[in-house]
Amino acid sequence: MQAKRVVRDIMSPNPVTVTPRNAIRTAVNLMREGGYRRLPVVDRGRLVGIITDRDLRRAANSPFVVREQWYDNFILDHIEVGSCMTPNPLTIEPHATIAEATRQMRNHKIGGLPVVADGQLVGIITETDLLDFLIELLTTENVAA
Repeated sequence: MQAKRVVRDIMSPNPVTVTPRNAIRTAVNLMREGGYRRLPVVDRGRLVGIITDRDLRRAANSPFVVREQWYDNFILDHIEVGSCMTPNPLTIEPHATIAEATRQMRNHKIGGLPVVADGQLVGIITETDLLDFLIELLTTENVAA
């Protein structure tokens, strides 16, 4: 019988982060470069928020206003992450079960949870991590059958 797997086993450790004072362009660039859809926001080593690609699109683009390119650049360079992040995000501990993380994400309709241990960000668990785990389970199950 296999030991119960926990968040620590499948999370992405040491995630890329931003600070509340970073310009939103920094977050946009980090997300593009790494293929991320969310970044934890950390201030002096503590998790203070999370910013998603959706938050950034809302901050940078209004479909109701036609603007010139210089204005878009101004927004990207001068609006800080802290003004459009979600403060005090839901988190999960590394020893929590994968089922707990999945349930929390489904119930709150979110795509990822920062993983925090002793007040410090240690990872992030995302829909992709959960899908990879499901694939592993299904593949192992089919091999064993």
